[in-house]
Amino acid sequence: MEDLDAVYRAHAATVYRFLLAKCGSDQMAEELTQETFYQAVRSIGRFDGSCQISTWLCGIARNVLNSHYRKSGKEPASLESVPEPTTLSAEEDVLSGMGREEILTAIHRLPEPGREVLYLRLLGTLSFRQIGAILGKTDTWARVTYYRAKLQVMKELSDQ
Repeated sequence: MEDLDAVYRAHAATVYRFLLAKCGSDQMAEELTQETFYQAVRSIGRFDGSCQISTWLCGIARNVLNSHYRKSGKEPASLESVPEPTTLSAEEDVLSGMGREEILTAIHRLPEPGREVLYLRLLGTLSFRQIGAILGKTDTWARVTYYRAKLQVMKELSDQ
């Protein structure tokens, strides 16, 4: 495995964005990013190279976040605390004419796993391969789920 400092420099931003998309708090995302890398160092012997390091780290981050919620008894972030994306993806660019709150509300109403896939893609800026690996599915599954969820959101927004 690469030098741990190099791994941190290369992947900390990805882990942070993933956690920020999930929890909606800058401070919590920073703390949980540090905890993620701590847990990664502790379990480095279990990394078998069957996936990208960033995918492995986001899987650890997801477990760290779930553990945090279980221990604290807190619920995931509300829609108001979801951060503004720093760059627009092609999908966000298409939807930019609509109100951000309307879009997030429509996404929030989606059933799982569509909601999580949309959050990971749009706010976490993860690839379909990374999303599939994190959720234990294929990248094709992630693409199809994303497409179907996006259609549901677009239908709901057009009905309003």
